[in-house]
Amino acid sequence: MTGDDETYVYDEATGEWLPPGAAGAAPARAEVRDAAGNILADGDSVTLIKDLKVKGTSQTLKQGTVIRTIRLTDDPEEIDCRHDTIKGLVLRTEFVRKR
Repeated sequence: MTGDDETYVYDEATGEWLPPGAAGAAPARAEVRDAAGNILADGDSVTLIKDLKVKGTSQTLKQGTVIRTIRLTDDPEEIDCRHDTIKGLVLRTEFVRKR
């Protein structure tokens, strides 16, 4: 007997058998970068670098508008955020710069 009683755990999300320590590990998230190449994180504030028309409304967000408390999404090119007048706003990272 080798004394090696490791049991593998089946991860339903990926469909793979993982060693015991890796089962609860969070998946690595891709780096999210703004238009200038700065790394963004949850809770950061960003500034718009271009006027943007908001789909589904007649509003335009002007260049220089500050968006506070962003949230990262599964897509590294999009961030979820809130504006005073628009809820559920998703912005592309190519149009924002970290403050």
